[in-house]
Amino acid sequence: MEFTERVRGSLLGGALGDALGWPIEFLQLPQIEERYGPAGLADLADAGRGGEVTDDTQMTLFTAEGLLRGGRPEDLHAAYARWFLTQRLPGPPRDADGWLARQEFLYASRAPGGACMSGVATAYRPAAPFGQEGPVNPHSKGCGTVMRSAPFGLLGLGPQEAFRRAAVAAQLTHGHPTGYLAAGAFAALVDRVAAGVPLPAAVDAVLAQVEAEPSGEETAAALRRAVRVAGEGPGSAAGVERVGLGWIAEECLAVAVYAALAAPDARTALVLSVNHSGDSDSTGAVCGNLVGALYGAAGLPADWCALVEGREVLLRVADDLVAFARGDLAALGDRYPVAGAPATAPAPAAAPVQETQPEPVVHRAAAPVAPADPATGRTRFRQRD
Repeated sequence: MEFTERVRGSLLGGALGDALGWPIEFLQLPQIEERYGPAGLADLADAGRGGEVTDDTQMTLFTAEGLLRGGRPEDLHAAYARWFLTQRLPGPPRDADGWLARQEFLYASRAPGGACMSGVATAYRPAAPFGQEGPVNPHSKGCGTVMRSAPFGLLGLGPQEAFRRAAVAAQLTHGHPTGYLAAGAFAALVDRVAAGVPLPAAVDAVLAQVEAEPSGEETAAALRRAVRVAGEGPGSAAGVERVGLGWIAEECLAVAVYAALAAPDARTALVLSVNHSGDSDSTGAVCGNLVGALYGAAGLPADWCALVEGREVLLRVADDLVAFARGDLAALGDRYPVAGAPATAPAPAAAPVQETQPEPVVHRAAAPVAPADPATGRTRFRQRD
């Protein structure tokens, strides 16, 4: 399978899982089964929200944009600040900064995470060494780190560099070591799967990788639990809930891995990943990123792909990531302006780029405003940070 097919699958699959899980995010499993039947919500056409995506897909797209507009931690912070504006404005402003910020469908606030909001509303602060508390929200390990980190694994950086960059960028909003190391583990997992490594072998390699990091124990334990439960029999909602509920980073990653390992195809994995009493859209998004990279875009449910919000933008960004990874910067057009210098493609995985620490570039935004749920008009945040 071609790399392009896997990158397209990862971004599109993440949006499918996000859209499938969004209507049931705040429901307990008995409520889901009462509303949709014993199998739970099993078809995006039954979700009743027109394929809407949430902050999980929004932030994933802005992660990709930050990588395409320089790739430094400061560039990611600036990209997330642009996402933050989509949570506060009714539509793109006339002076929208870049092509992505001009996409109308992104201007929707659908229960974004509190730490993501507060983190990007503060000035940029460099990351702490791995194993130490980060400078922003130092006790927070919400799944908002993991659900946005797939693009780090879709540039062909290699698993070590994908891990490092994702974990550094996760500290922009979440400082708990487990929160940012789980993001690094997910990026490294996506990198391996997108390169064609079989999923069980990729999970084993990531386990060894995260165990070697200071404070990597919680993420490793969650992944081991996912592998163990997946090996006990067919996937089930009970199995998901034994692995976790997804509100915190390591459990969100583990649920996605469990669903991907326990299911025979992408559709089954996506359904399994969202039907539980936890953070359904985030576990669905992360599982979708993973199974999309595993099966490719052609392996995703075609009927769901036709429904999902922002499909053409997702595919455009996926193709831009591939072009950037291959050094074809001309294919990016003027969609990704880089301040001060033209963008440069990353080095091949065998010789990863060694980033230097430039002088911090401060990007400020106003204090966060709690967004309203479009379905009810009431202010809602996730039950995680």
